Amino acid sequence: MRTHYIWRLLALLLTFTTAAHGAGQSWRTSPHPEVAGAGLSDACEGSRRFLLGAGSADITGPAAEVGMMGYGMLEQQTTGIHQRLRSRAFVIASPCNGKRVAFVSADLGMVFQAVKQQVVERLRARYGDLYTDDNVLLSATHTHSGPGGYSHYTFYNLTTLGFSPQNFEAIVSGIVASIVRAHERLAEGTLRLASGELLGASRNRSPKAYLLNPAGERARYAHDVDTRMTLLRLTREDGDEVGLINWFAVHATSMGNGNTLISGDNKGLASYLAEQAHGDDFVAAFANANEGDVTPNVLGGTNGGGADDFEDTAISGHKQYDFAAQLWARAEAPLTGGVDYRHTYVKMDAVDVAPAFADGTPRSTCPAAIGVSMLAGAEDGPGVGEEGVTCSAVQNAWGEFSCSLTTTPCQGEKPIVLETGRMQPYPWTPEVLPMQLVTIGNLALVAVPFELTTMAGRRLRETVETALAPTGVTDVVIAGLSNAYSGYVSTREEYARQDYEGASTHFGPWTLAALQQTFHTLATSLRDGAGVAPGPTPRDLRHEQLTFQPGVVFDDKLLWVDFGDVVTDARPTYSRGDTVSVTFWGGHPKNDLRREGTLLRVQRREPDGTWSDVATDADWATRYQWRRENCVPTLACSHVTVTWDIPVDAMPGTYRLVHEGNWKSGWDGNVRPYTGASRPFTVN
Repeated sequence: MRTHYIWRLLALLLTFTTAAHGAGQSWRTSPHPEVAGAGLSDACEGSRRFLLGAGSADITGPAAEVGMMGYGMLEQQTTGIHQRLRSRAFVIASPCNGKRVAFVSADLGMVFQAVKQQVVERLRARYGDLYTDDNVLLSATHTHSGPGGYSHYTFYNLTTLGFSPQNFEAIVSGIVASIVRAHERLAEGTLRLASGELLGASRNRSPKAYLLNPAGERARYAHDVDTRMTLLRLTREDGDEVGLINWFAVHATSMGNGNTLISGDNKGLASYLAEQAHGDDFVAAFANANEGDVTPNVLGGTNGGGADDFEDTAISGHKQYDFAAQLWARAEAPLTGGVDYRHTYVKMDAVDVAPAFADGTPRSTCPAAIGVSMLAGAEDGPGVGEEGVTCSAVQNAWGEFSCSLTTTPCQGEKPIVLETGRMQPYPWTPEVLPMQLVTIGNLALVAVPFELTTMAGRRLRETVETALAPTGVTDVVIAGLSNAYSGYVSTREEYARQDYEGASTHFGPWTLAALQQTFHTLATSLRDGAGVAPGPTPRDLRHEQLTFQPGVVFDDKLLWVDFGDVVTDARPTYSRGDTVSVTFWGGHPKNDLRREGTLLRVQRREPDGTWSDVATDADWATRYQWRRENCVPTLACSHVTVTWDIPVDAMPGTYRLVHEGNWKSGWDGNVRPYTGASRPFTVN
C-alpha cells in the first residue's frame, strides 16, 4: 500500500513538467574580484576596530491562498498571519583592510538561488562593486510557515502551483531594504563572542542513521545533536547596542504541517523576544546551522511539549531566547582581526573527489536525484510511506523487481523516485551552487546551500578549522541554508540507511566529501592570501517561470454592509488572560501585502480620548485569519477574524480591535483601502 502511494505521488510530480521553457544552456566565466593580502594581514593582526550596522525589514508575502514552503503539501496554503516575517541584516567592515561582509538571516524556509541573484543585482545597481556574490551571505532560519513559490526551480514550486511574483518581490525587496538600512547605520564598534551548550532544546530525529557513524567518532561528542550556541554581540563605540547574531542548529518546525498562518516559528519568536527586550533599532538574528537531522520536538514526532503548535513554538522560542540572553550577558571575548572571504560556484553533480577526502578511493558526485524515503518526510513532518527504503529493501519487498531500475550506481543505496537533475529543458533543482567562506576576526562562517546533518556539519567544520588554524581562527560556524538551496547532506555512513536526510542528499553518497574538498580549497586560499576561480555561472531563469496561482478578480460583500463592517463583535468586558476575537467583512490580503504596515491593530483609549496602538500583526499575542465566504451571488466575499490574547500584564482600560485592508472593485479593477473597528471593550 505504501509503495502504491509513492508511485501515485511520483505520477503527480511528473504532471507538473514545465512545457514552455527555452532550450539549451550557457556557461560563462566572470572575472573574480581582486584578492588583496593574506587572511590575517599585519595591518589587521590584533585589531578590534570594526564598522557595524544592522537593519531589519518586512518580507511577509501573501497571507492567503499561497502554498507554504517547507512541508511540501498542496493543501497547506496560507490563511493569515500569526507573526510577520523579517529579514535581519548586518554589515560588518574592517578598516584595517577595507573589506566588508553583509550577513542576512531571513525568516524563510530557504534562500533560493534566484533571491541571491536579484538581491546582489539590486545592491550593485545602488552601490557598484561594494556588495557582490563574494561578500553577501544570505541565510534562512528555515521556518516551514511562510508562503512559497519564490524559487526559479520547478521542484520547489510544485506544491505552490508555480511561481509567485508577488511573494518573490516581497522577499527580494525586503532583504535589500534590510541591507541598505544596515549600510546606512555603519559606525565604529566592537564585536564580542560567547558560546555555550543549550541542552533540552533539540533532538535527533534520525538517531539510527546517526549511530552508523564510526563509534570512535561518536565518542568524541556527548550528544547526537550539536548543542552549542554561538553568539556574536555587536556594540557601538558609544556603548549603544547594535544587535546580536547567534547560530544554533534546530529545525524551525514547532509549527506543524497543519498550520496555515504565516509565522517565523521558534527562531522568529526568539528574535522577536530579544528585540522587544532591547527596543529601539536593536536587531536580533537567530540563525540556523547544521540542523539537517535536528528537531525542536523533543518529545518525539511532532510533540514539542506544548498543548498545540503555538505552545510548542513558545517553548522552543523561549529556550533559545533565554539561553541567548545568558550568552549576551557574558559575551566578553573580543573578536580581533579583519574581515575576509572566499566564494566559488561548484557544479555539484560532477565533482571528482580526491581519495584523501573520501575513503581512500577516487569518488564522484552524481546528477541530482531524490530517493523513495524523501517522500516519507521526517518524523516532524510525516509524508507518504516510511523512511529507510534502500535498494536492498526494495528488492526484498518486490522480489524480481531490481533496484537497478530505480537507481544508478553513482547513487549507491538510493532507490530513485525522481531524477531532478536530468529533467529537461532545465533541471528541476540547481546543480551549480555557491560555496562561501567568511572570516570576521577569529570567527569563520561556512556558508552552504544545504541542510547538513549533525555529523556532516562537524566533519566540515573540522576541515575548515584545521586549515584556518594558522590564521588565528578559533570558532567555526556552519551557516546552513545559505545563498541557494539543493536539499540535504548526510555522512556516507548515514546515507547508507536512506532515512529522510540520506534520501534527500541529491548528489549521492560522496556529497559531503565534495564539500570538504571544496571548503579545504577555500580555507587554504584565504589562509595563504590566494585567489580562487569563480567557477561556472549559475542559470538565471527569471524569464522561464510559470504560475497557476489564482489572482484576485474582485472582492464582494452583501449589499447592505460595507467593507470593514463587523460580523461578530467583541464582548463588553474581558479579563487579563482572556482572548478577544472579532470578525469583519474584508478584502483579499493579496490586494496589498501592507509590508512595513499591518492588517490589524489592538488599540487602547488614552485619557484625552485618542486611540494608541499596543499591538499589530507582528506581535505574538495577535492573529489575523482570512477565510473565503461563499455569499450569494458570488464566491468572492471574505471574512477576516482578528484575535488578541490579552497579556496577563496588560494595562487595565478601554480597548478596541481594528482591521485595515484593501478591496478590489469588480467594476473598475481599482484597489481601495478600508478600515473597521470593533466596539470598545474593557479589560479589567
